[in-house]
Amino acid sequence: MAEYVIAGSGINALVAASLLALKGRKVLVLERNATIGGCIRTEEATLPGFTHDVMATTFVLFLLSPAAKALMPELTKRGLVFAHPDIPTGVLRPDGTSLVLRKERAANIAAFEALASGDGQQYAADMETLGANAPLIFALLGGQLWSWTMAKFMLREAWRRGPHGLTKFFGGALTSARHWLQPYYTSELFHALMAPWVLHTGLGPESTYSGQMAKVIAFALEAAGAPIVQGGAHNILSAFEALIRDHGGEIRTNADVAEVIVDEAGRATGVVLASGEKITANEGVICSMTPGQLYGRLLKSWAPAAPLREEARGFVHGKANMQIHYALKFAPQWANPELGKVALLHLTPGLDGVSKAVNEAERGMLPAEPTICLGQPTAFDPSRAPAGQAILWLQLPEAPRHIKGDAAGEIAPPAGGIWTEAVREAYANRIEAILCRHIPDFKDLVLARRCYSPADLEAMNVNLVGGDPYGGACTIDQFFLWRPLRSTVNHRTAVKRLYHIGASTHPGPGLGGNSGFLLANALT
Repeated sequence: MAEYVIAGSGINALVAASLLALKGRKVLVLERNATIGGCIRTEEATLPGFTHDVMATTFVLFLLSPAAKALMPELTKRGLVFAHPDIPTGVLRPDGTSLVLRKERAANIAAFEALASGDGQQYAADMETLGANAPLIFALLGGQLWSWTMAKFMLREAWRRGPHGLTKFFGGALTSARHWLQPYYTSELFHALMAPWVLHTGLGPESTYSGQMAKVIAFALEAAGAPIVQGGAHNILSAFEALIRDHGGEIRTNADVAEVIVDEAGRATGVVLASGEKITANEGVICSMTPGQLYGRLLKSWAPAAPLREEARGFVHGKANMQIHYALKFAPQWANPELGKVALLHLTPGLDGVSKAVNEAERGMLPAEPTICLGQPTAFDPSRAPAGQAILWLQLPEAPRHIKGDAAGEIAPPAGGIWTEAVREAYANRIEAILCRHIPDFKDLVLARRCYSPADLEAMNVNLVGGDPYGGACTIDQFFLWRPLRSTVNHRTAVKRLYHIGASTHPGPGLGGNSGFLLANALT
């Protein structure tokens, strides 16, 4: 009999289950799909022998997380190996100009200074300031916000900095990416390098605190690069599964949790599967899912949850994501050969281009010129394709969840705004046309293409509402103290012994596993 039943098997659920199992607690992980992993999913999506990470692929946040510090020795014993690229990221603009970010701070400073006098020194100052503020920044991004530990930490910071110093920090931290980049950096190519990264935090260039997040990402990419799992992301799932089972835990797939059992004392005592099977949890139930799933489905029969169901109705989901995967005869031959070594290359006109595409997607329009995040896994993990051949991983982080129109006026909106196969492929053709402008004879390279629209992604993972991969909008009103709901505290719920983790909870999305880590430590 399980002490803790965990509904869901994404990175946060697996981290929580692993840490609890290592501390001798009996855990049972229940996954509604046929395989575990949440947004971590690996398939031969195009052709046999071509291994694609369908959704998430880059594990920089995991390697820098406290969860990795605690679990990597155990995961490494069970076969987990990361592949590391030479160059983490870069940008390529329509005119062919490009710029890369390396892991070496000095090289970055020199490159940015060569672009525009003063830009390199400004970058050096920004990274130095971020490093000095790192204890406060990462406490806010990864700590239990509602706790005496956090209260005492903030009081110490206020004493050390002074009240004005602390308010000055927060004023700077709330700056948008545009208001960070434009006043301080002359080079528009540098703007183009940094601006797309805010999309990977669920924000846009005009969003509050997006400037701070762009700095954090640059800092992280220098520290750990943009690693992927050797052989495919499914290998980290195999390592987690072995760790959990080796320590007495159990994992069941095709086990859809339909309801949390709440007794008369208001305590969670177990779950009911969609099949009708009842499972007891002696110590607690942990749910890794959206507020809509938790309060609108699993607690729908618990009358006291009515106010929370109403509050969860106001939980807003953000822009959608679309994925495109290619199997190629050989790797792309870029005009700048250095770009072939870049792990994640953004194709964008620049800061204004990102801003325009974000605005179009948020208004329900297919962006006329979307930001393309292009991954080149076989450049540093050739095992993912047959010898001499290659794959590309494309993410489009500015897709509308419901389509009202096309900003380019070329694709007719589908009935009801629902993504269809025809719209998906037509939009993918727009992306491919952009690739053809940069990669010689690209169409001749292509062996196969596989596309996943926002609707396809939601069909694979019910928590990707409308194709939103970030568990809900990450705007300031729905983040930090107010994530997932304004009335909730940390990862507790109104039901005793029922806990909520995942991208919809603090500290938000990403592969760091931080909400699972925070909860597991709080429970033991």
